[in-house]
Amino acid sequence: MKVVRIVFAAVVFVWLFPLMALAGRVPEKLVYELSWTGISVGTATQEISDEGGKRTIVSTARSNDWLSVFFPVEDRIESDYDRDRGGFPGTALHYRLRTREGNRHRDREIFFDRAKNLGLFRDNRTGEKEDIPIPADTMDVYGSFYYVRYLPLVVGKSHFVNILDSKRQRRIEVRVLRKERLKTVLGDVDTIVIQPLVASEGVFEGKGTVHIWLTDDERRIPVRARTKVPVGSVTATLVERIPGK
Repeated sequence: MKVVRIVFAAVVFVWLFPLMALAGRVPEKLVYELSWTGISVGTATQEISDEGGKRTIVSTARSNDWLSVFFPVEDRIESDYDRDRGGFPGTALHYRLRTREGNRHRDREIFFDRAKNLGLFRDNRTGEKEDIPIPADTMDVYGSFYYVRYLPLVVGKSHFVNILDSKRQRRIEVRVLRKERLKTVLGDVDTIVIQPLVASEGVFEGKGTVHIWLTDDERRIPVRARTKVPVGSVTATLVERIPGK
C-alpha cells in the first residue's frame, strides 16, 4: 500500500505549480486522469473561482472504482486568497489539507497572519500547533503554482517563490527546461516544460523529479504533469478544461 499512497500523494496537487488581464483565468476548472506506469488509478481536479474579494483554489484527487475496493483515496485541498492584494492570484489567507488515503487520514490548516508575518499551522487531528515566521510574500503550494504559471517563462531561466509547506518555509526554484509539441485533448499544442524543485508532503511525497507541461500561449494550461516515484512514474493528463465565461 505504500506505493499506492505515494502515487496519490504525488498528484494530489496536479498543479503541481501557478501578469496580464484576468480574462480567461478565473473561473477555470481542470480535470485530469491519473495513471501509474500506464495504469489508470483515478481522477483529479483543480478549480479556481472568485466570490466577493476572496479567490479560492480547490484541488481534489479520488481513486477510481477498482482501486477504491482495497485502497480508497479522497483528497481535498483548499486555498483562500485576498484577490485585491498582491499580484495574481492574490495574497494568501488560509490553506486546508484534508486527505484520506487508505487508513491514513490528515486534516491540517495554515492561517496566514499578515500583520505579524506568521504562518499559523494547526493539525486538527493531533492538536499540534506551531507559528512559523514567514517572508511577507509567502504563498501556499497551490497558489504558488498559479503565480508561476503566468510569469514570463524563458527556457534556461529560473523563477523563485517563497512557500509555506506544512511547517516548512522555503524559497523554491522553478526551472524552465524546454519547449515541446504534444498531442492533447486540446489538439496538437506547443508546450513549455517547467520543473519545480519541491518535495512536498501531500503533493510530491514521492520526492522524485517533477515536470509540468504548460501550453505555450497566454492561457498557460497545464496539460500534463509527471513525477517519478520509487516504482515507476505517475502522470496527470488533462482530459477536460472548463473555462470561465
